Amino acid sequence: MRLRSGVFASACLLVQALGVGLFLRGFFPVPVRSLPRSGALAGPPAEPPPTGFSSNWTKVPSPLFKKAVIVLIDALRDDFVFGSKGKRFMPYTTQLVERGTSHSFVAEAKPPTVTMPRIKALTTGSIPGFIDVIMNLNSPALLEDNLIQQAKAAGKRIIFYGDDTWVRLFPKQFVEYDGTTSFFVSDYTEVDDNVTRHLDNVMKREDWDLLILHYLGLDHIGHLSGPHSPLIGPKLSEMDNIIKKIHTSLLSKEEGEVTSPHLLVVCGDHGMSETGSHGGSSEGEVRTPLLFVSSAFDRAGGLLKPPELVQQTDLAVTLAIGLGLPISRNSVGQLLLPVVQQKTVREQLRYLHLNGFQLSRLLQENMATYEKDPGFQQFKMAEKSHGSWIKLYLEGNTSEVLRNLGKKVLRQYLEAIRVLSSSLSKQVAQYDTYSMIVGTIIVLEVLVLLLLSTAKALSSRAELEVPLSPLCSLLFYLTCLMLCAVHVVVCTSTESSCYFCSISWLTAIGVIMLISGLLCVILSALEKVFVNPKQMAKNPAAATSSWSEFDMLILAGTVGHVSSLGASSFIEEEHQTWYFLVSTLCLALCQETCRHYFLAKDCDLQLPSSAKANPEEVKGAHHHRDDAGYLQDASKTGKAANSESTRGSEKWMALATPWVVLVCCRLLRSLNQTGVQWAHKPDFGHWLTSSEHKAELSLVASVSLVMIFILVQRRCSLVSKIAMALGLLGVYSYRAAIGNVEFPWQRDSKDISKGIIEARFVYVFVLGIVFTGTKDLLKSQVLSTDAKTKFIGLWEIYSGLVLLAALLLRPHNLPVLVFCLLIQAMMTKYVWKPLEFDAAQVTIMHYWFGQAFFFFQGNSNSIASVDVSAGFVGLDNYVEIPAIFLTGFATYSGPLLWAVHLLCYLSSDESFSHGARLLLLRAAAFHPGCRVHRLGHGPAVPPLHLERFLAKASLRGGARLHHGSRVHLLHSHGSQPLA
Repeated sequence: MRLRSGVFASACLLVQALGVGLFLRGFFPVPVRSLPRSGALAGPPAEPPPTGFSSNWTKVPSPLFKKAVIVLIDALRDDFVFGSKGKRFMPYTTQLVERGTSHSFVAEAKPPTVTMPRIKALTTGSIPGFIDVIMNLNSPALLEDNLIQQAKAAGKRIIFYGDDTWVRLFPKQFVEYDGTTSFFVSDYTEVDDNVTRHLDNVMKREDWDLLILHYLGLDHIGHLSGPHSPLIGPKLSEMDNIIKKIHTSLLSKEEGEVTSPHLLVVCGDHGMSETGSHGGSSEGEVRTPLLFVSSAFDRAGGLLKPPELVQQTDLAVTLAIGLGLPISRNSVGQLLLPVVQQKTVREQLRYLHLNGFQLSRLLQENMATYEKDPGFQQFKMAEKSHGSWIKLYLEGNTSEVLRNLGKKVLRQYLEAIRVLSSSLSKQVAQYDTYSMIVGTIIVLEVLVLLLLSTAKALSSRAELEVPLSPLCSLLFYLTCLMLCAVHVVVCTSTESSCYFCSISWLTAIGVIMLISGLLCVILSALEKVFVNPKQMAKNPAAATSSWSEFDMLILAGTVGHVSSLGASSFIEEEHQTWYFLVSTLCLALCQETCRHYFLAKDCDLQLPSSAKANPEEVKGAHHHRDDAGYLQDASKTGKAANSESTRGSEKWMALATPWVVLVCCRLLRSLNQTGVQWAHKPDFGHWLTSSEHKAELSLVASVSLVMIFILVQRRCSLVSKIAMALGLLGVYSYRAAIGNVEFPWQRDSKDISKGIIEARFVYVFVLGIVFTGTKDLLKSQVLSTDAKTKFIGLWEIYSGLVLLAALLLRPHNLPVLVFCLLIQAMMTKYVWKPLEFDAAQVTIMHYWFGQAFFFFQGNSNSIASVDVSAGFVGLDNYVEIPAIFLTGFATYSGPLLWAVHLLCYLSSDESFSHGARLLLLRAAAFHPGCRVHRLGHGPAVPPLHLERFLAKASLRGGARLHHGSRVHLLHSHGSQPLA
């Protein structure tokens, strides 16, 4: 069956979407959930007290604290409180930690370390999944059992000020609230002032039981300039003053009262990485301070111990016990025993039993073999020991035996709770492996099919022959039967739920038939390529798809990269794979250039491969390409001596280009450390962004902007050149306005703004350049003008995107943009055009470089590397669509610029028209002795191989012929032009 390349690509895209969907369904694990039930969560003990004694086991314990204030400081790292910054900028908090009535911990958050999943963990005690990263953009109401819901049901009055994510998660739960937008990261002052302005009034009132304050300014500063910004210190001092005000106010409320004490909790939802972002699993992102302050605690003294490492989910359990609330049903947290140590042993044992019973109940509802779990067995043993202790206690025994048994039961409960919590946490990381494998197989089959069809899809006819005969073969039916048998075995033997097993058998068989059909089609295509090379040689059109050593290299590299994604370590360090592939590509290109210039035989008559006849019939005149290999008018061809010297210099530049690219890539690797293993290592980017090297950063940024203008402007119109120059000047002005760089005459200026006017000044020129390019592109399509107009339109759009990237990238990343443009220009002029790489090869090389430049920017597969601040450049409030677009463009600017450059390159290569091919075919038919030269790069092509030459020329950068051009036919009597 013959299909157009567009129809074939659409079908592959649909099948690819099916495979990706199956993989993602298995990759996002089903969370641990408890079955809904009513009543108190505390269960009766395994050994009830003897007859005649009273007990309150089934009752929710009375609250330990009358009021509680939770101060959540977004992106508060543990070293901001317990490190040198805390001692310098947070003296009051440091005093509370070292000598106050407090308990301090380091709370470890599980990835993804973004706000909404962390709030879920703090209030439910459960571990959110990575799907919550997407939900973080538009948080729905939290229906899961949580601390806020329990407090509301218990009649407690809750007041909230801060991040409006809480308002969306807990609608109608607060008696008073004032939400602030969390995504507008350019604001780090008003967003906190809007919270603090309520503080004086609310602390004087008595009409609340729980006050929650969520401050965002520190997180916004991190997104803007990182954890070492000079803005961090003043913000920490501001937070310290707020903690002091709240604490002194709570202490004043307790004076003269005999009721329960008050509690102040200071914590962070997540930390921040060395670049100021978050979302990943580095130590700076997952470790946050957790501080409990109350007059009920003993004053700290003696030798200062480092804070104990706990889990962030432990806060929900501890607050539930402290406020006299039921523990959330889905909580996997552990009670922090130091918070309740002022209570008697009997009360402590009761709190631990409540925690252990809730965890054991959750384990029973999520694990079929819960009785074999070590934590469950230890909990049952602790319950029995607890029953024995209760019996002795109620009998009035006060001997040493009772105290020792009480300590033993405490240890047993703590160990059982620890193991139960660990077992439940592991349940969250159980993936649906079977669905992931099925999805991966579909994706890989489509990828192989696309690679085998690339050459034909990019040919002039753009048609593919899809064989249907394999679908009627014995292999297809045997494969279907084998896969059905595997499906039955997996679905009947697996203990955990599997999505692919839960769908209907008819749908499952359809997917199995799809996998079998794709496999048979791939085997049929491989047979045509490798098994029947002699038959292909007889077919000139098929012979053009024979693969060279270089083709095998880029194919092996692409397939090898895809295979490496099956291991999590390779995904975490994917940048290493692309650095290796790009370096290997440079060495292979060096070999290709040497082979081309030193091993190829000279021809009797040559013309540069970039030669192109004028669409207007001009005798003796040719078109050649400009400095980067693109279309440009040239003078007449009479200057042979200059042409010879130019070819000589181009030869040496071509030989040097792979080595120059290799050096550029090595320099870019030193600019930004990325990945997981070495992301914390210092790099040149950190050195430039430090406050001590602002002058050096200013110099690098200014030189980079000048180089960007030089590399882009040569193929732009005069108006676009002026717009580009003014736009790049506006980029530097924007960075100077926000304090990243400085002008020489403003070295001592401390005026820092949001740079909204400067950024919008640049946006005007970006839109103008893109509009001009779009107009030319539409003109070439509607009016069917020459290919030059289409190329100019695409290049104008490309120039506008380069200007936008220069605005959004951080100033220390501007050299990445410079090297991107430099490599593109050199590769186009000295490698891709002279060596006649076909469209498929150039496409894969663009893909490789695009992926490498994604990591050169400092990006990784961790969410923490996403620069959220780029989405708010030039915005004075949060607008969702522009913010998402700008953030996405800044993150993927490397691959996007290489993709658009590929379009520009291919558009400059589309001049071998169908009419020119027919002209040469007629010439061969009417002039039997003619020989057509692929001038400059090989011997003349005899008529028998003319069709093969034309098919190959449609993919390669060889001679390009237009309507109206003159074709020279070489006879034994000389050269005769054919009009």
